[in-house]
Amino acid sequence: MDSELSARTAALSEVVREVERHVSAQGWDGPVVVYALVRSADLLASSPEMAAELPDDAATDPEHLTAIIQEGLPEADTLEDLLAQLAWPQTVDGTAIVVERIVVPPEAEAGMPTDSDAAVEYLMSHPDRQDVRIAAGVLRSGESWCALRSRTNDTDDAVGGGPEAVPGLVDALAATLR
Repeated sequence: MDSELSARTAALSEVVREVERHVSAQGWDGPVVVYALVRSADLLASSPEMAAELPDDAATDPEHLTAIIQEGLPEADTLEDLLAQLAWPQTVDGTAIVVERIVVPPEAEAGMPTDSDAAVEYLMSHPDRQDVRIAAGVLRSGESWCALRSRTNDTDDAVGGGPEAVPGLVDALAATLR
């Protein structure tokens, strides 16, 4: 599949899958995790001591990306509120986020209550609910990639992905780079 992608999109795909695997190793029911994405060659130029932490080709591959976890995120009641508070300096080439969500079939959404507490209860008890982990990344140059893992198929080889898998999240992430 990666052979059909541009080198930049393939690099983004790889780093998004990498952060999803990293979060997956911590188990389910974790917090939102945000990453700055930087070109590895630029990182090594400013911090040569990082060479031991990165793959050998990181310095020579102009598209290779390094994910840097962001700690001390601002307080926010919703994912939308969190993303609205984020902004990145020009030295950051992109951003990625890993979140967990509950999804139900579209027909089940029609009966969902409008009250947020009642909606959460409805989703949690729905027999067709699926827990999913979404990792999404966006570059300033416009490329995007999403990786999705379901709790019911929780193996690395069952992680799906694509550039447009979660368009609303991709758009919200892209807005943090403007």
